Amino acid sequence: MTGATIGGRGGARRGTARAPWSVLLIVPAGLLGVLLAWALALPAGFAAEATVRVIADGVGATVLGLAALPRLRERLVPPWRLLAVLAGFWCGTEFAVLVFEAAEVVGVPVTGLGAGQFGSYLVDISGGQVGIAILVGVGAVACYSAVAFRRPDIASADLVLVFAAVALALRPITGHMSQQAFGSVLAAVHALAAAVWFGLLVALALVVRTRGEWAVVLPRYSAVALPLVATVAVTGLLNGVVRVGGITPFVSTGYGRILLAKTVVLVGLLALGWWWRRSWVHRAADHRITAEASLRRATIEVVVMALAFGLAATLAVTA
Repeated sequence: MTGATIGGRGGARRGTARAPWSVLLIVPAGLLGVLLAWALALPAGFAAEATVRVIADGVGATVLGLAALPRLRERLVPPWRLLAVLAGFWCGTEFAVLVFEAAEVVGVPVTGLGAGQFGSYLVDISGGQVGIAILVGVGAVACYSAVAFRRPDIASADLVLVFAAVALALRPITGHMSQQAFGSVLAAVHALAAAVWFGLLVALALVVRTRGEWAVVLPRYSAVALPLVATVAVTGLLNGVVRVGGITPFVSTGYGRILLAKTVVLVGLLALGWWWRRSWVHRAADHRITAEASLRRATIEVVVMALAFGLAATLAVTA
């Protein structure tokens, strides 16, 4: 592995593991989280926007994770072609989120939203202006990644990392928590910590293919994940207590029940992380586990994370 890079122009370096198609399971897992949240929120109506938002959040976190790979290890070169494709898809989902938000504000079904009404939302309403800023940032990531694929020698992953982080933080900063003291800061830190925690592991599953590579990068990810999950837990707890305002609403309101379910999933992830550190990380570091087995364990964890993303996406659009 001396002198080699992992990732780069064409994506993952060839190795012994199969192509990571199993990572695509995060899509139905995220949608399952949305459906679970809808069931918990009954008799409230189904928030269709959440189905688009969970995909946008998941793709955005993956873009952030791919851009952060060199921070984990210098030889982890971002797969620029994959980054360009994912950023382009992210841009499309963010536009769809904007359409759903505009329809909600105007008070009409998505299919009944007129071009003039949508334009007024973008120009006159702060949510629309924030959405435009997000689209500009994500579009810049897509364009830069496409250029970087042709000229990787002059590309900088840090630029993508900054633009992606800002795009992911803009909506939480201006969401319902912005009305509370320090709410914007807590919401932004929570969203970014969750995105890095999830996105980095997805990125590793997409890029890392050999047992030797997992032996190096997995312990480093594990060390980074510990403070990230602590940040997610603390900021999520503070946000929840401030937003719900008591114990009873955790079972008497749809928002509280979804938040409680998200907390249960987080506790499950904490237990899984503890078990992985004992049974996976040490074995991988000692080259005692195959690349396929590491990919399988990474997939299990990101699928459970995606379930939490689905719950969080519904919380973000629940009054």
